[in-house]
Amino acid sequence: MKKALTLILSAMLVFVLAACTAKSDTGSEPAKGDEGKEKKKVEKVLNLNNGQEPTSFDPPIGFDSVSWQGLNNLMEGLTRLGKDHEPEAATAEKWDVSEDGKTYTFHIRKDAKWSNGDDVTANDFVFAWKRLLDPKTGSSAAFLGYFIEGGEAFNNEKGTADAVKVKAVDAKTFEVTLTSPQEYFLSVITNPAFFPINEKVAKENPEWFAEAESFVGNGPFNLESWDHDERMVFVKNEKYWDAKTVKLEKINWEMIDDTNTEYQQFKTGDLDISEIPSEMSEELFKSDLVTIEDQAGEYFYRLNVGMKPFDNKNIRKAFAMAVDQKQMVEFVTKNQEKPAYGFVSPGFKDPSGKDFREVNGDLVKTDAKEAKALLEKGMKEEGYDKLPPVTLTYSTDDVHKKIAEALQQMFKENLGVDVKLANMEANVFATEQKAFKFQMSRSSFLADYADPINFLENFQTGHSMNRTQWSNQQYDNLIKQAKQESNEEKRFELMYQAEKILFDEMPIIPIHFYNQVHLVNKQVTGVVRHPVGYLELKWADKN
Repeated sequence: MKKALTLILSAMLVFVLAACTAKSDTGSEPAKGDEGKEKKKVEKVLNLNNGQEPTSFDPPIGFDSVSWQGLNNLMEGLTRLGKDHEPEAATAEKWDVSEDGKTYTFHIRKDAKWSNGDDVTANDFVFAWKRLLDPKTGSSAAFLGYFIEGGEAFNNEKGTADAVKVKAVDAKTFEVTLTSPQEYFLSVITNPAFFPINEKVAKENPEWFAEAESFVGNGPFNLESWDHDERMVFVKNEKYWDAKTVKLEKINWEMIDDTNTEYQQFKTGDLDISEIPSEMSEELFKSDLVTIEDQAGEYFYRLNVGMKPFDNKNIRKAFAMAVDQKQMVEFVTKNQEKPAYGFVSPGFKDPSGKDFREVNGDLVKTDAKEAKALLEKGMKEEGYDKLPPVTLTYSTDDVHKKIAEALQQMFKENLGVDVKLANMEANVFATEQKAFKFQMSRSSFLADYADPINFLENFQTGHSMNRTQWSNQQYDNLIKQAKQESNEEKRFELMYQAEKILFDEMPIIPIHFYNQVHLVNKQVTGVVRHPVGYLELKWADKN
């Protein structure tokens, strides 16, 4: 099996924090020093901000960054992304691959345990993966399992759970058969959606994941307490198979949805890591307090093609061309992001060694004159004397608000259109967006695995991540072909064509590609942020 396609990171500055000391908790037991002096043992406690309440710690349901960051440290799949961002052995100590590249046999560690002391078994993976695909579960992540033979049919209610090709060969041997060889398979299954679930616990208490008292995990940390919408506390899991590697004893997670408040708590030492308020970015980027890392993903807006006026292609294009992405990153977000003129992030190399983004180029441009012409053309096609009212909706957050206000101004200046703004709490916003309740709404995508197809598969007809009601048969066929194509040159060409169709139809407006910019306490080391993946605290330390 070929090595999973990886995201090639562009070189970026990484600065070491020079001047901020976070508070640390101390234990009560003294220890004798070499010279007989009593010293207090310092407890290694990391203080973080999760931003908001996790959507869910049920692995197939918590399919978002506010859930992933915690889940990825409470639980673990068959593989885990290592410090080099490559998938490595985790709950499975090794695996075998069939000659045709379709069947994987994973050998689960004998010392892989649940936090309640139960063995982690192959049946726990069978139970969890079938539950991910079960249409009754309603997981937005189910599409990730479509490469499992029988997975898509089961999820679409055209097949049965028994036909899904996952099985327990014995208590510690798990086998899965794919529809076709997938270069990125070992990377995909690092996603929390593929974490095991303790079948016995889940059947005794279907809400096992909802409270700290009932939560059972198999990762580096345990969920000690959870005050909903306020804070969580993780503690080291002594039953974890690799507990000797875990240095932190405790992680306190706050839930602060305002960047300025987060930064103030960083300054006072109440938090060890903070994002940067945009109004202070110029000052802080000149200092040595910042770390900058790449991240595969994009901030964008969805246009609902099932609602007027965005059922018209030319009107959608007009709104997209009225946006100035360069101004957005330079004067609004101010976080050194790259403006986005396509959907697939930079960093993915095709077989020739060229970057996907470079090859497919800029697929949308800022052009106020052309935008006005397209708006007029679209209004004429629809018979509009006046454009129907347009509302832009975003989830409550200070950065989202600034971007929404900037867009509102751009639409006014470049199109002469007055757009109304509306905001709502994040979980309600997500539910309403999935139900196609918004005309124009903010969104984001963080790659689930290291391949361009992960970006593009989101806009297939009826896909759970589409949320625009856009449908294009040619696009669907290209994605389907790309997923089955073993020739890499042909596969990339299919993906290049698909992205061009997406931007010719314009159900989305790209804003910027993500990066990861943080202030980090100089005492903190070993925190790993994957460009494609999640926050890793397994190797973190605090001195």
